[in-house]
Amino acid sequence: MALVVQKYGGSSLASAELIRNVARRIIKKCREGYQVVVVASAMGDTTDDLIKLAYQVNSAPDKRELDLLLSTGEIVASTLLAMALQSLGQPAVSLSGSQAGIRTDKAFSRARITDINPARVLRELEKGKVVVVAGFQGVTEDMDITTLGRGGSDTTAVALAAALRAERCERYTDVDGIYTTDPRLLPEARKLSEISYEEMLEMVTYGFKAIHPRAVELGEVFNVPILVASSFNENPGTLIHKEVSMEIRNKVRGIAHDTDVAKITIVGVPDHPGIAAGIFMPLAEAGISVDTIVQNASIDNITDLTFTVARSQLKHALSVVEPIARSIGAKKVVSDDKLGKVSIIGTGMQNAPGYAARMFDTLSRENINIQLITTSEIRITCIIDEGRLKDAVRALHRAFELDKAT
Repeated sequence: MALVVQKYGGSSLASAELIRNVARRIIKKCREGYQVVVVASAMGDTTDDLIKLAYQVNSAPDKRELDLLLSTGEIVASTLLAMALQSLGQPAVSLSGSQAGIRTDKAFSRARITDINPARVLRELEKGKVVVVAGFQGVTEDMDITTLGRGGSDTTAVALAAALRAERCERYTDVDGIYTTDPRLLPEARKLSEISYEEMLEMVTYGFKAIHPRAVELGEVFNVPILVASSFNENPGTLIHKEVSMEIRNKVRGIAHDTDVAKITIVGVPDHPGIAAGIFMPLAEAGISVDTIVQNASIDNITDLTFTVARSQLKHALSVVEPIARSIGAKKVVSDDKLGKVSIIGTGMQNAPGYAARMFDTLSRENINIQLITTSEIRITCIIDEGRLKDAVRALHRAFELDKAT
């Protein structure tokens, strides 16, 4: 019998009626001849509410205790969903991450899955039950509960699908697939029927919020197809998988955008070996992730060094960089947190010229100034003024004809 892993987001489980609706969807899948393992996220805003409560009783909560607290949100959702299935006549059992055999490292609040022993899950499936697993969590070798970070239930679902050798992982939420760009920003955005892991990973890394990047990475490594669809309708979703058709590969597939961008420029940096390491090593040790890095050509052994960080980390990054700048004799440090980034993404860019030129020309025609540029084999990203992001997305979507069906 074929097996699928289904994951339901918090918006799909936000009330008793929605939980019953999900239970009916699961039973329908069972009647199609599938064994079903379900991964449940916490109901609605439960995780945010628990975090808020924790900080009301302790301004600096212990990470171990916080993880144990936050794990209860998914426990509540998974047990209620199992009860709903049982009430509709479908045998079901709920399991915590620990009971499902999900082992992690000891990095509380951002743990990584080290191994999954699915023996208990397989035993319950053999009994004809739907197995409902609490997402977002695992257990260390010392039996401490850990959480996988925000969006971690996606990772749980794909990891379980890989361990169980499922036919695919189905991720259900309040959107009915992956679009050429954010349909809330651009109503003419078109839903894609399929997309490659490589393209999807670039899209979620550079602004799409449809699925967590770690889940896409796992899907690619273990070749687990991932369906993204809505739990509120029966519309066909988008399949993330290894191969897409040859003609589709010859196009830009999507436009991603993100406003969580801040820029730091160190002006008048002495240009000699070891300076870059002396700047970026302390940032890494402080847990600050750096994205785009640009160093100007050196004149008289003096240069300017510019890089971007998440807007939420700007203040912390400046507190690290400013003392370093003074110690190396740089002239000053300047920053800007009113920026955004817009990206064109598609495997068609790997071996075909002209995409960068068309992107830059399109932005020029809209009088949009490009501050920084970064690329990969299948992506070109421009850092621009935040206030022009919507204009940029609209113009690029039109220029690359993404509103037209392939």
